[in-house]
Amino acid sequence: MRTSVRNLAACAAALLLCLVCPGVVAAEPTVPQARCQEVSFPVPQGVLAATLCLPDRPTDTVMVLMAGSNYNHTYWDFPYAPETYNFRRAMNAAGYATLVADRLGNGASSRPPSASLTASATAEALHGIVQALRHGVAGAAPFATVVTAGHSLSSGTSVMEATAYRDVDGVLLTGYSHALNVPEVLGVIGTYHPAVEDPDFASGGLDSGYLVTRPGTRERNFHGTGNVDPQVLALDESTKETFSLTEYPDGLTSTLPGMSSLIDAPVLLVNGSLDRLSCGPEFAVCRDSATLLAAEAQYFAPAAQLRAFVLPGAGHSVNLARNTVAYQDAVLDWMRTVVAR
Repeated sequence: MRTSVRNLAACAAALLLCLVCPGVVAAEPTVPQARCQEVSFPVPQGVLAATLCLPDRPTDTVMVLMAGSNYNHTYWDFPYAPETYNFRRAMNAAGYATLVADRLGNGASSRPPSASLTASATAEALHGIVQALRHGVAGAAPFATVVTAGHSLSSGTSVMEATAYRDVDGVLLTGYSHALNVPEVLGVIGTYHPAVEDPDFASGGLDSGYLVTRPGTRERNFHGTGNVDPQVLALDESTKETFSLTEYPDGLTSTLPGMSSLIDAPVLLVNGSLDRLSCGPEFAVCRDSATLLAAEAQYFAPAAQLRAFVLPGAGHSVNLARNTVAYQDAVLDWMRTVVAR
């Protein structure tokens, strides 16, 4: 309930911004409306909540979108300036179905004891979603093509799912690489505090193992300098999410050499050029798309048909960069020319 109220408040705030600007008329391009419905998937620790959106024309391809730690479904389905920042809507407009899922422990999904949360459990839940989509969910026809899309921690779980079950047709990895900058990761972890100490979560009944970012730290942690709209940053702060450090140990194994080489489906790897966490010291592996591809190719088999894209000036959260549309276009090009083929 708390998440629903916060999402409604965020949408209202975005609308108010448009209404109070004198002389400005909000003229949004006409975009075909997707048909969306809430669905849920039972898992051993409770229920994993998601929203299935179907485009305005038939499709047999669906993208499963799951955010990493610090974010929930809002990361993919951003309500402010959706013509720019809403990744889910861009994929629906291009004719692909989407299923945006909250990890266990955040959003509308169950919040079991924090110590029970692991990336392995999330990967298993993701596998269940993939299989359900192939058999038909919520009255939708079965999907022949299923692509998983992760961000940061959930990119790791996407790697784990794809290598363990080999049941997907494409894997989009964002905020991920084998050049993880460990000192920066530890620095970001140092900005977390127990959710029970945060005004937004203090009354939620969470145990002390659930963490959130401290107020005012997200711009430096997740956004490229000067490449984030202040309204995006404000909404990012107001929709921040909980997670548990117990999700990290097995999740980070996906960034070690070996596991990703077992992926036998096409892979697109995307990072921001100013990603403090995933670009190595001095952002060395993210200077441009060719550099990232050259650095990462050794970790993937030929079957992955690896492609890489670097979004200039973006930080870890590429969905929320001012120029994020260029990244959306790169994903759509990959979907049409590699996944569809």
